[in-house]
This record gives sequence, structure tokens and C-alpha cells, in this order.
Amino acid sequence: MPIQALLHPVVYHAITYAPLGTLAAIAYVAVAIAVTLVTMRRPSYGVCALVAIQPFAFYRDIFGTTITFPKVVLLAAILGLSARPGAFASLREPAARRLLIAALLVAAATALSIAQATYLRPALRETLKALEYAALFATVYAAYRSDPNPRMLRAAIVGVSIAVTLLALSQELLGAPSGLYLNGHPAPRIAGPLEGPNQLAGYLDISLPLLFALAIEEATPALLIALFLAVCTDVLTFSRAGAIGALAGTLTIALVYRRNLGAPLLAMLGGLAVGGTVASLWDYSTHASPFFRGGAIHGTNYSGGVGTRAELWRAAYDLWRRRPFFGVGAGNYQLELPLVGLHGVRTHANSLYIQSLVEGGIPSLAATLYMVWSSIASFARERAAAPLIAGAFAASIALALHQIVDYLIFYPKVGGWWFVVLALGAAELARTARTHA
Repeated sequence: MPIQALLHPVVYHAITYAPLGTLAAIAYVAVAIAVTLVTMRRPSYGVCALVAIQPFAFYRDIFGTTITFPKVVLLAAILGLSARPGAFASLREPAARRLLIAALLVAAATALSIAQATYLRPALRETLKALEYAALFATVYAAYRSDPNPRMLRAAIVGVSIAVTLLALSQELLGAPSGLYLNGHPAPRIAGPLEGPNQLAGYLDISLPLLFALAIEEATPALLIALFLAVCTDVLTFSRAGAIGALAGTLTIALVYRRNLGAPLLAMLGGLAVGGTVASLWDYSTHASPFFRGGAIHGTNYSGGVGTRAELWRAAYDLWRRRPFFGVGAGNYQLELPLVGLHGVRTHANSLYIQSLVEGGIPSLAATLYMVWSSIASFARERAAAPLIAGAFAASIALALHQIVDYLIFYPKVGGWWFVVLALGAAELARTARTHA
């Protein structure tokens, strides 16, 4: 079989409507029952389920909305946790209160923008998403505070990290959803179970510092493998902002601990070397191989066609000037682009901060900045007390930088994972404070 039949650097995956069928409904119900029961038995099991399920959606549509496994598992965890008296009482603790208030302020600002929205459904969808993030934070925090289980949690984090990275790396052979042109020909930009390479880079912005901190505490072979794969995968997303975020996150962890760095750093350097070698081979292939010289792959969804950041940011400024105080409405930016001359483009503003300003005006930007600040400041003082605290601190710094030029928490696989890690860090912060009291 010729290499042309085996290697497809980029494979177009069309977005299709997937209605809820009988088998999917059975799967959702089975997962919901299982998670509810195990959470009733031990809340930490529900936490591990939420950690493991975040990057795996299994989208199905019904009544104009989308059902996913993370939503089902969240509702099941809430139900299972509610069976335990006083399970949510811990949310009154200072460690939870600041971050929960910040998340609810974002949700309130998003809801406020509905009054200005031309298109109501996207604004309502974004409001419900913000409330989902707040509920996810509250559930993980309350569950882990009532039943901390570090060993099982560590296994869940390592397991899902290895699964995500292996699925992504397999796209080097099976084809990636988008590509980077080298010498006029595409090389794969891997995404794994995430929506795109930038989203995968954002997911790894959160995972890498957390894995690094856990490995410094105990450098098990599984953790070192996860670190190696995560760095290798991050390189092959070809996300420049993701690289900056990952570097900031890992450097933060190194500066926080400054000890026991040898084995984790070697694992990450190994991943960097392998990822860089694969990227170099793609670069060489586009110059040297007749197959890659043969022509571009037609119909593939490359990074073009969604506008440049200069165009998107200029359009955001023009739209914001029309409604400066409360914005154009959450989820409405991409639908309003033709009004400012950007036709044939439907995407977000490629910046968390610009997106919040144009869609929700001053209240939304203020709430977003407070959320970002709280996600870092809440852990700054006790950042070296435990790996979960250091991981939440460094991940928030990484995302804060990356989202200057990308809007990542729009995607629940990234936003949900961030709020899970924030909740785990806050729960560990409260547990540490009580231990020292």
C-alpha cells in the first residue's frame, strides 16, 4: 500500500447534528445512575469521575440544546452529594467563597447582557454555561472537602492526561482536524478529543503545571510518562500562545518548589525533544517528499477562513463602540460581525478580555478581570503548601496569559477543567488551613 494511502496529515471532520437516540439515552442514564451511586458512597469518587470526563463530551442534541457526558456526570454528582446531610455547608469557607462569588459575578454579568442581545438563544446559552462552571466548582469543592482522597485523585489526573495525549498523538498518523502550512503544504496540528489545537493547548496549560507539581511531590513512573506525553503533545499543537502559557505555568511551579525538580524536568525535556523532532520531520517532509509536494489537501478546515486577530479585534472595537456599557450580548459577537463589514466569518474574538468587553460591556470585563485575579490571588500566599494549590495557582497564570490572544473557557472542555482544578486547589487550601489551625 503506498504511503499516500496511509498518511493523511489533515482530515476534515464535518460538524453534524447528532440527535439523541435510544442507545445514547441509555448510555447517559447508565452513567448518571453509576455516578450518583458512587458519589453517595464516597464523594471523592464523584470528583474523580468529573476529572476524568471533562475532555470527553459525546455530544447529542435534543430540544435545541446539547447533552454531554460532563453535564450528566455533574448533575449526577450533585444528586449523589445532596444525599449527604450538610454536604454543601463547606461552601461558606473563605477558600470557596471568593472564587464562587467571582464565578457568580461572571454569570450575573453574562445574564445582564441578555437585555442587549439581538440573538437571545446564544446569550442564554452563555449564561447557563457560566452557571454550569459555578455549579461545577461548588460540587467539586464540597465533594473533595467532605472526602479527600489524594491517591485516587492523582490516579484520575494521570489517567485522563495520558488518555488525552495519546488520542492527540495518534492524529499524527490518523490525521488531525487542522493543519499548519510548512513550505506551502499542511502538517498536522493535533487536537485529540478537544475541539482544536489551541483548545488542546489550553487544556494542557492547566494539566502541565498540575502534573509537574504532583511529580515534584512523588515522581512515580506514571506521572513522569504523563509529563513526557503532555509536553510532546503541547509542542505538536503548534500553538504559540499555548507554548507561552505552558512555559509560564511550568516555570511558576519550578520557582514555587525549587527542589526535587530533576526527574520531572528530565521527563519534560524528553517530551520537548521528541515533539520537536517530530515537528522537524514534518518540516523536512514538506521540503523533501514527493508525496507532500504533490498538492494541498482540499476541503480541510485550516486556520484560515476565520479572520485574523487584527480583523477580529478591530471588529470587536467597532461593535463595542455601538453598545459600550452592556455590550452586544453574550454569544452575539460572531453573529454581529457582518454589521461591521466582516462577512463570511463566524468565530469569537480570539481574546477572553476583548470578548467579555464586546459582548457584556463594562460589567462583564470587570467580572472577568476579577475572576482571573481571584483565580491567582486566592492561592498566592499558600502556593507551596500542596501540589493541588500550586497547580491551581500556576494553571491560572498560564491561562491568564494564553487568553490574551485566545478565548479558551468558551469551550467547556477547557473551562470546565479549569474550574475543577480551581475547586481542588481551594479545597486543599481549606484543608491545609484547618490542619495548621
